[in-house]
Amino acid sequence: MVRSSAGSTTKPGIKEVAERAGVAISSVSRVLSGHPDVSPTMRNAVNNAVRELGYRPNALARGLRQQRSMSVGFAVSDIANPIFADIVKGAERALRSAGYSLLLTNSEGDAELDADNITLLEDRQVDGLLLSLTSEVHPDVVNALRASKLPMVLLDRDRPEGVTAMSAYFDHSIGMREAVEHLLELGHRDVALIVGGPALPARMRRSAVEETLWAKGGRCLVIEGGFGVEGGYHGTLEVLDRTPRPTALIAAGNTLMAGALRALHERNIQIGTDISFVGCDNVAVAELHQPQIAVTVRDPGSLGEIGARMLLEALVDREAALAAEPTVLPTGFLARPSCGPLVVR
Repeated sequence: MVRSSAGSTTKPGIKEVAERAGVAISSVSRVLSGHPDVSPTMRNAVNNAVRELGYRPNALARGLRQQRSMSVGFAVSDIANPIFADIVKGAERALRSAGYSLLLTNSEGDAELDADNITLLEDRQVDGLLLSLTSEVHPDVVNALRASKLPMVLLDRDRPEGVTAMSAYFDHSIGMREAVEHLLELGHRDVALIVGGPALPARMRRSAVEETLWAKGGRCLVIEGGFGVEGGYHGTLEVLDRTPRPTALIAAGNTLMAGALRALHERNIQIGTDISFVGCDNVAVAELHQPQIAVTVRDPGSLGEIGARMLLEALVDREAALAAEPTVLPTGFLARPSCGPLVVR
């Protein structure tokens, strides 16, 4: 802090930085704006003065000069879901290091609210959008995306027709194939799959399970429905009421997994012996459950970071960013005791 003649303290400004560094105010501006025509000696002097004085540039003024708000909007479907929380944290790390702030909206699984939130973020004059939506095919969401003029990155979602956007997503088929191959090695040929939710993950997971089973002469009972704990719960009850009952069950989503576990415990089904069980994502319930739950795994934080970097690149050269191919991240499978060998009864 700088002490005034009256003895009070004020925040140091660019004038104080220039005086401490022994350079002109215009030189300080060039250094802070990243101007290339600056000598190393001058750059070091200004940066040292900034650190010594604790000077913080005015982000609003800088944004006005660059005709930017220096903020990015993130529309997320459910921040209570630990996967989405990790995606957001990854994005925020990348944005913060670039001097951007993050404005977050949470639709709590309501696609219509997602559409409203896209408009809300535009009204806040954000520079771009990151989108982990409840449903990328909902008509209101599609209309909102088509109407937006902002650069945007869809995270783990399909790009609707007529929408100009970049995308980064997981290849969910890799982990699911590995999970089914593990079940096949254990002798299982009759598998139930509970699936639902956003189009891209659901489609990839279902295709991988069906194709891997069919290639080995297996059977797949698919239960499609609502995505979330209740969807997993009711889907599992439907599976358990089948005769003959599948010997293995896959819940293709971490909230579906939580609902499935609830149903299995209510029916006193012994996981790993009475039925083999695979879930998604190494969230707390999978790791702490006894027996531990076999899951497909991914790195959600890296998706957020990559999506944020893609958006930052688009703010510099939108045409080049849009011409780039989507970024595809891998998934895997973590075998655990919830999957056991087939027991012939």
